[in-house]
Amino acid sequence: MQITSKGQVTIPQQVRIRLGLLPHTEVEFELADDHARIRKVHRSKGLGARGQSALSALSGAADARMSTDEIMALTRGGNRSGRKTK
Repeated sequence: MQITSKGQVTIPQQVRIRLGLLPHTEVEFELADDHARIRKVHRSKGLGARGQSALSALSGAADARMSTDEIMALTRGGNRSGRKTK
């Protein structure tokens, strides 16, 4: 395995699977003598980076002014006014 000119290295698939390393997973390096260890960063309670990224992307994206009842009616096949159709 070689380091690229940008200082990057590909983590083998078996290692990624075993550690649960998905794209955008934060990792940290621990230096010890002549070697380094890579570890998945464990966050405290709350959203992880992926959850925060998803919320950031969606925040302010809704432009329809509907009540919760109207949204639920749409998901159940009703009309937008929330009234039942005959």
